[in-house]
Amino acid sequence: MLTLLATHSLAAVSHTGTDTRLRCDVVYLPAHSTWTREVVLTHAGQRLRTVAIDGVAVYTFALNGPVVLTSLDNERIQLDLSQPAWRSDFRGLAFGQGLCTLLP
Repeated sequence: MLTLLATHSLAAVSHTGTDTRLRCDVVYLPAHSTWTREVVLTHAGQRLRTVAIDGVAVYTFALNGPVVLTSLDNERIQLDLSQPAWRSDFRGLAFGQGLCTLLP
């Protein structure tokens, strides 16, 4: 399994325990609608074990440095943990972008 992230990136979003929770305020275009998305990253040490978005565990995910790549309901999602930020593409028909906040 892939290691979670570079140590610096994980430290930027990690806290005590095994879950890191993010609230992402995402603006979707072209509708200009804003949705609040909740992300839970479960990790053991530096290894990411599960990713859940809005309470739904994603089927698969990959890591590219500080970026978690996944999808849910045909929405391709990139979570950049170094910022943290959300970017997504819904089959080229809609695009989402926003910043995330670390939750206690």
